[in-house]
Amino acid sequence: MNPMMPMILPASQVRLVSQFARIAIESNMVIGLRMAGMMGLMVQAPGEPFRMVAEKHAAVSESLFAMASAGMRGHSTERMLSAGMRPYGRRTRANSRRLSAPKSA
Repeated sequence: MNPMMPMILPASQVRLVSQFARIAIESNMVIGLRMAGMMGLMVQAPGEPFRMVAEKHAAVSESLFAMASAGMRGHSTERMLSAGMRPYGRRTRANSRRLSAPKSA
């Protein structure tokens, strides 16, 4: 590959990278909001620390199942990875919306 030529990615890889970037940004937001809640800087639901741990198990199992299903259907590697990230993306989006919503004390 010529270093002077920019690398052009296929559309499936661009979608995968953008999906990963969105999840990374939302994850950082969720981590910051949860830390602020644990430090008492914002109102937080009483069960939030437990929920933070418990949702990981469900996301991992959904992710592995989605990747295995996509693989057994003969999809490409990009589609398998995208299917595996989808459960995490749903959770990070829902958590960022829920935690950043205005709450009454």
